[in-house]
Amino acid sequence: MHERLNEAVYGAKRSAIREFSRLAAQTPGCVRLTLGEPDFDTPAPICAAAKDALDAGETHYIENNGTRALREKIAAFERTHSGLDYAADDVIVTVGATEALFAALFGILNPGDEVIVPTPAFVLYERIVGLCRGVFVPLDTEPDGFQLNADRLNALVTPRTKAIILNSPNNPTGCVYDRRSLEAVRAVAEARELFVICDDVYRQLCYEPDYHSFAEYRALRDRVIVVQSFSKPYAMTGWRVGYLLADAPVRERLELIHQFMVTSAPAPFQRACMAALDHDPGGMIAEYRNRRDYVLSRLSGMGLNTPLPGGAFYAFPSIARFGLDSTAFCMRLLREKGVAVTPGAAFGADGRVRLSYCCGMDALCEGLDRMAAFISLLEGGRPNG
Repeated sequence: MHERLNEAVYGAKRSAIREFSRLAAQTPGCVRLTLGEPDFDTPAPICAAAKDALDAGETHYIENNGTRALREKIAAFERTHSGLDYAADDVIVTVGATEALFAALFGILNPGDEVIVPTPAFVLYERIVGLCRGVFVPLDTEPDGFQLNADRLNALVTPRTKAIILNSPNNPTGCVYDRRSLEAVRAVAEARELFVICDDVYRQLCYEPDYHSFAEYRALRDRVIVVQSFSKPYAMTGWRVGYLLADAPVRERLELIHQFMVTSAPAPFQRACMAALDHDPGGMIAEYRNRRDYVLSRLSGMGLNTPLPGGAFYAFPSIARFGLDSTAFCMRLLREKGVAVTPGAAFGADGRVRLSYCCGMDALCEGLDRMAAFISLLEGGRPNG
C-alpha cells in the first residue's frame, strides 16, 4: 500500500541536522555541536507561569488563534521592540515556528509555484515547499558575502514565482541582511507582487545594533508574513510555541489552515509565553556573543574562513580546501575525533559545515580542541588553533 501514499512524501528527505545528532547520540563521548538547542534552561518565571496555568485549570479548549491576552501581549511586544504595528487580531499563536512556516507556505502556494530562498538556508524550507507542491529555487549568496545581489535575484524570477523567504539573522551563517539586500527584495516583490515570508526567529539574538526586518516595509505589508518563535530567545525549544503575523485578508485564510491542522497551541503554555515576553534575554545574548568571539578566534587559528555571525548561534566555516565534501568531512570528524557538526550540503553549501555554539562552554572548548587536532591530521600533522 505504500505506493499509494502522497507522492510529495517520497520527495522529502530526513533532516541532516537530526541525522548527525542521532549518530552523535550513538557515539560514546561525542561532543555535539549540531542542534540549535540552547544549553540554558527555560527561565523560572516562565515555568512558574505554566504551573500557575495548570493549577488554575487552564487545560481546556481556547480560541484557535491563541488567547486574547497573549495575542494582545504579542502585538504590544512587536510594536515596542520591533516597530511592527499589528493588531491582536492579526496574530496567530502556532505550534512552533515550523507550523507557522507550513501554514504560510500551504496558504499561498499552488502546485508548481516557485519560492526563491537565499542559500545557505535552513533545511526546513526546501522540505516544506516540496510538501506544498511548490518548487524550491535557491539563490546562492556566498559570492556576495552572504548578502542578496539584485541582479542574481531578478534573474531567478519567473511568471511562476510566488514568494521569497528571508531568514535574518540567518541559519546557518548567522549573517544579517543589510539595507541593500532588503532593498533588492523590496524592488522585485513590489514589481512582481510577490509574497515575502520573514522568518525572524533569531531577531532577538542579534549582536548588531543596526538590524532591520523586511517586515518594516509598511507599503508591502499586505504581502508580508512574519514568522516568530519563543524557542530560541527564551530557551523554550521543547515547548513548541511560535506565532505568525499577517494582515487580515491573508491571516483569515491562514487561520483556517491552522485551525484544521492543530486547533490551537497548548492552552497552559499561553500564560507562560506572556511571562516570556516580560523576560529580558540580554544575559543569554551576551553569553552567546562571548562564545561567538571564542569560536571565531579558534576557527581562524585553524585557518578556516568563517563569515562573521551578526546574530543567532552558529558558525559556518569553509572546509573546501581539504578536498572532502561536507558529509565526508563530518563523518570523519565524528568517527575519528568524536565531534558532531552538520554538513553544509544540508543548507545548500557543500564546501562548509555548521557548528552550533549554544552548547556549554566546556563542551565547546573540548569540541574545538578535537576539531583542531582533526584539521592538523588533514594537513599532514601541522599544529592548529
